[in-house]
Amino acid sequence: MAIKLHSSFAVHPGGWLRAEVIDPHGLSITDAAAKLHVTRQAMSNLLGGRAGLSAEMAIRFEKAFGLSADTLMRMQAAHDLVEVRARAGEIVVERVAA
Repeated sequence: MAIKLHSSFAVHPGGWLRAEVIDPHGLSITDAAAKLHVTRQAMSNLLGGRAGLSAEMAIRFEKAFGLSADTLMRMQAAHDLVEVRARAGEIVVERVAA
């Protein structure tokens, strides 16, 4: 039986990264972008929750801070599912019987 977590556990990884990694290291968005060799805009969009975490960005955080890219990607997937489930009634499909 699968464990079902409350949707409040599905946080956007960008906000978490900002609060738990970037800010405690005393880095600005510009500094973090430079360390990870990405644009400031890409870092700002991620940390501000306006863009999802890509696998490549997860690897960059893993290499720079020792975080698990797998865990970061699971955070993103959980967040994405909560967002889509919130509007699941709008998704129209034809049921296919097994």
